[in-house]
Amino acid sequence: MKLLNMKISTFTVVCILFVSQLSYGQQGTVTINQNKDIDKLLVLKKEINESENTSDRYRIQIYSGNRSEAEKAQSNFRNMSVDLKSKLVYETPNYKIWVGNFRTRLEADRALVKVKAKFPTAFIFKPKKEKE
Repeated sequence: MKLLNMKISTFTVVCILFVSQLSYGQQGTVTINQNKDIDKLLVLKKEINESENTSDRYRIQIYSGNRSEAEKAQSNFRNMSVDLKSKLVYETPNYKIWVGNFRTRLEADRALVKVKAKFPTAFIFKPKKEKE
């Protein structure tokens, strides 16, 4: 009886190995045919997404006042080790520090939580369209 069970077990294992080798279907090649203009469109899309002059973006203002205090605020922000760019902007009669360039309000809200720890008066806004 033991010999019969051993033969059945061996036969079952051999069959499973044989079937698994036959059913392995992960071989072949993939050929991608695409228009060459797609690469140009991807580069253009990337440039548009990185553009800071897009009016549909949100920013955070952390300071508004005189120039020396604005520069101090910008320096303090850079020392926070937050991965956001800051920009000194002059709008008569104040200097302002703007932070970030967010596509959605949700992204801006998440960043605002981090910024408010050091700059409690910070707020989110959408800059006006720049006149060309």
